[in-house]
Amino acid sequence: MSKKKPRLGYDGRGGVMVVSRAMRESPAYQSMPATAKVLMDLLHLQWRNDKPVAYGVREAGQKIGCKPETAGKAFNVLQERGFIVCFEQSLFNSKTGSKAREWRLTWMPFDYKNPTHDWEKWRPEN
Repeated sequence: MSKKKPRLGYDGRGGVMVVSRAMRESPAYQSMPATAKVLMDLLHLQWRNDKPVAYGVREAGQKIGCKPETAGKAFNVLQERGFIVCFEQSLFNSKTGSKAREWRLTWMPFDYKNPTHDWEKWRPEN
């Protein structure tokens, strides 16, 4: 009779976030400001395969510890470098309530399709 393999303790507390080493070592990632890198992790925490990530600048600013304008710049950097794609625009409505922008993370599967890895196409200027 074979022995049971011991269960690793890291996956028993709510899941594991796996990130590609190639992505973290890419010029697109390495040259980003720290706020954009933190925002990537925050978006990744909210990721689900079957729906886009709804995340706004105010929420991001609170979690990162910066102004919403700075968080907005971090979103712009992630979009410019191909890490995120806007799936649906935000909506402000005082009667029905507001809705944050929804994002597709290009390094993660979405809608049961493979990741597009748009960040691999980014090249630094000069």
